Amino acid sequence: MRITVGSRQSRLAVRQAQIVMEELEKHHPEAEVSLVTMKTTGDRILHKTLDQIGGKGLFIKELDLALQEGRIDLAVHSLKDMPMEVPEDFPVLACTRREDPRDVLVLRKGLDRLEKDSVIGCSSLRRKLQLGSLYPEAEIRNIRGNVLTRLEKLDAGEYDALVLAAAGLIRLGLEERISRFFSVEEILPSAGQGIMAVQGSPSMREVTACVNDREAALAAGAERAFVRELEGGCSSPVAAFAKVEGDTCRLRGLYYDEGSGGYSIGEKTFYIEENDPAQGARMGRELAHELRDRYTEKR
Repeated sequence: MRITVGSRQSRLAVRQAQIVMEELEKHHPEAEVSLVTMKTTGDRILHKTLDQIGGKGLFIKELDLALQEGRIDLAVHSLKDMPMEVPEDFPVLACTRREDPRDVLVLRKGLDRLEKDSVIGCSSLRRKLQLGSLYPEAEIRNIRGNVLTRLEKLDAGEYDALVLAAAGLIRLGLEERISRFFSVEEILPSAGQGIMAVQGSPSMREVTACVNDREAALAAGAERAFVRELEGGCSSPVAAFAKVEGDTCRLRGLYYDEGSGGYSIGEKTFYIEENDPAQGARMGRELAHELRDRYTEKR
């Protein structure tokens, strides 16, 4: 059996694909697993924000085409970079065990703390909105590029600090660059942050079952349903994070009101039903409705 895995070309994307490939090789020793990398449209256009060039789908466009044409059997993505709508012919087959889901602060080399008027680089409205209350006097400036490119810009003096996902730095072996972990109460993570998604034809579902983590899949379903229900995308700061604790799951979500620019954060805890794979998504939708209704009534 041959399995061709597709990935973006960045060092982090390749490392994530390798993690999935290692699991496939361990559980399918008879398989010949190979990697194909490609540069996506989102990787090439770095001078504009994502909402200006078409959204998160530009990070998977070329990989989707490779799946359709049969050049690859599976594609590995950071789940947080995937659009909320995924082609039915090539669904998410597996969600990997979640790495640390938190956002972190990375200081420029030589700095040991932030001054009031520091320049902080980040790539999403979700982070900008929440950073405003943590660092009200700082200048929040947009930054694009992969993790290593952003760190180069940081250390070159273009920024005093960056806000990045802990998971990417950990997978790259760059934990020493982390100056501060933000709790999920301080900065709510992007839906799916820390989880890798394996996408492919439904015929590959049994092959990829060895990669799937039940808790991550449940959390991903709840988080993505919350964001999808509120029609959140790359241009919206809508965010969600679910954590499984024993036989319960606690879902925390951020609702953003475009009209007023205000937002509301709330949470919902539910008992996990063993034989209900759609439960997470249902809870995500329920919390989305509750927060939207609550905010509308308050306004």
